[in-house]
Amino acid sequence: MPANLWNDAEAARLPALDGLVYRSNLLGRDRTVCNIFGGNTSVKLTEQDHLGRDVEVLWVKGSGSDVLTITEQGFAGLRQAEILPLMARDEMSDEEMVEYLSHTVHALDRPRQSIETLLHGFTPAVHVDHTHPDSVISLACLPDGKAECAKVWGDRMVWVDYIRPGFTLSKWIGEGLRAHPHAECVVMGKHGLVTWGESSLSCYESTLSIIAEAEDYVATRRRTISAGVSLPDVLPSGIWARVLPVVRGLVSARRPAVLKRDDSPEVLAFLAQAGIEAATQIGAACPDHLVHTKRLPLFVDWHPDQGEDIEVLLERLRDGMDRFVADYEEYFAANAASGDEMTDPYPRVILIPGLGMINTGADANAADISNQLYYRAIDVINGSQAVDRFVSLTPEEAFGIEYWPLELYKLSLKPPPRELAGRVVAVTGGGSGIGRATALRLAADDAHVAILDINIDAAHETAVAIEERHGTGRAVALRCDVTDADAVDRAMEEVVLAYGGIDILVSNAGVAIAAAIEDTTDAEWQRTMDILAKGYFQVSRAAFRVWKGQGMGGSLIYVVSKNAVYAGRNASVYSAAKAAELHMARCLAEEGGAAGIRVNCVLPDAVIQGSGIWDAGWREARASSYGIEEDELAEFYRQRTTLKVNVTPDHIAEAISFLAGPRASRTTGGTLTVDGGVPAAFVR
Repeated sequence: MPANLWNDAEAARLPALDGLVYRSNLLGRDRTVCNIFGGNTSVKLTEQDHLGRDVEVLWVKGSGSDVLTITEQGFAGLRQAEILPLMARDEMSDEEMVEYLSHTVHALDRPRQSIETLLHGFTPAVHVDHTHPDSVISLACLPDGKAECAKVWGDRMVWVDYIRPGFTLSKWIGEGLRAHPHAECVVMGKHGLVTWGESSLSCYESTLSIIAEAEDYVATRRRTISAGVSLPDVLPSGIWARVLPVVRGLVSARRPAVLKRDDSPEVLAFLAQAGIEAATQIGAACPDHLVHTKRLPLFVDWHPDQGEDIEVLLERLRDGMDRFVADYEEYFAANAASGDEMTDPYPRVILIPGLGMINTGADANAADISNQLYYRAIDVINGSQAVDRFVSLTPEEAFGIEYWPLELYKLSLKPPPRELAGRVVAVTGGGSGIGRATALRLAADDAHVAILDINIDAAHETAVAIEERHGTGRAVALRCDVTDADAVDRAMEEVVLAYGGIDILVSNAGVAIAAAIEDTTDAEWQRTMDILAKGYFQVSRAAFRVWKGQGMGGSLIYVVSKNAVYAGRNASVYSAAKAAELHMARCLAEEGGAAGIRVNCVLPDAVIQGSGIWDAGWREARASSYGIEEDELAEFYRQRTTLKVNVTPDHIAEAISFLAGPRASRTTGGTLTVDGGVPAAFVR
């Protein structure tokens, strides 16, 4: 039975809309009751209008919000007296309904009301919940769902056959409740549940009680399901790191995708069932699932228990993706109306027995939503098969949801993606200085950013700053010593495991020593070369390996220095290492061009602000070399530039932002100076 989470003290602290906000948040805490972004809740209250008159107001969840996190401002307020007369209508198009409801608005500056607003308006109760409980949908997705549900609730239930949400569904529910005034719930075929109460608490308890009855019914009829795939004891080492970039390359033909991998015991057990491939190819379990998972997942028939290796899996992934796209194009052609434009034909869910599930999305949040909703599908399919067998929306019904103008309207409200949307960036030395500024700047371009730094605390600080600004999942902090090849490979693998691949690598980790040649030790030479020349080489090699497997090209940016082209005193080792970086980048530009890999360099100078290198002795050494005090150094550098300016990490990050993305799509082997103008370092 779903846990009753109601707490009187909590409810008293959140009394908004007669407990509607609190009840909604409670329902969202249990995703088996109400999936993410699914369902809607309401209350009918007496309010005063702008003339001080008492009016009955229907407060209903606004479109696009989630009951778990919704606040009072997320509910639309409509005049109930102007909604009820619609019951007399025989029909009403979606466009007519939306237009009509826009004239019934009581509360200004609120979101657009849910498409299921009339469902709430036509239900004769004060508080109403519409949810998508797994157990109820399991019964509603049986071959004779109505008869099976009648065994549970009898005449306490009103059943309505599946029809797309809107006026007709709402009218069927309203008429059914008026014909059966003692009913306790409405079950919508292949869709969900409606429950109600005269208080927020009684409504909540009614919802849980009805769901518990469905759960008990499914549990008592659960049959033993035989296994079809034996899980291997040990999968090949590094299999996810091999598979994910290939998948990402395949699903990113139209737009770059971010991936989420899932090899939980629940997913693996689901995929190990005999005949599970057929069950997954029936269709989406609920309209709300479909929007984020597509009608079908891609199922890849792979048998690691029979000795099939990674190469077999990759071949089947490629073949399966081709078939999936062809089938989707056929599905679109068979159902599209004039003016419909096909969306991305690639899967949102990929199922691989013995390995797990891969979810794809425009960003990490979208991939996570797809993942959450397929867990709901797993629960529904398992429940249906426990009782009988799973049925689903027909292709025509599914298309009606996927290409529903009202769903597409929601998407149109999203801000347009920035130029690095869906792209994955790794920044070495990303915990401070230029690296931190770069990570923040590319995150503002909509990139997902991996911050690699030997100082993991600094990396975490940068990652937290990004997620506070741009949302959970947008950054990951990884400890990485660029002088250690194994550590570099592990860090790159962690980026792949986090997001599915990588698009942009900013090689920035650095060190600097300043000393006359006779005072420079072998150890200082070796450390400088290890971090700068060897370190840049090792992260580049690791990135190239991912890019070659991914097949999407890549952008490699070296943060070099004006010292790479400028001959100065007391910095020969540092300058030699930076010159090595510059020429290595040119060579890699030529080497990677055929694979679509661009390689460019930024040459900064005198970037003092926030720099760990300057604070580790470089500031003191450079000031001594110029015969000035340390606090005079910034002004010295400003005066020696042609533009009479200082350079900050943000200036370097802006140049990297340009080179990283599509604005520099035709630039490789290039060198961009950001030094305020140092004539002796002009590139020639």
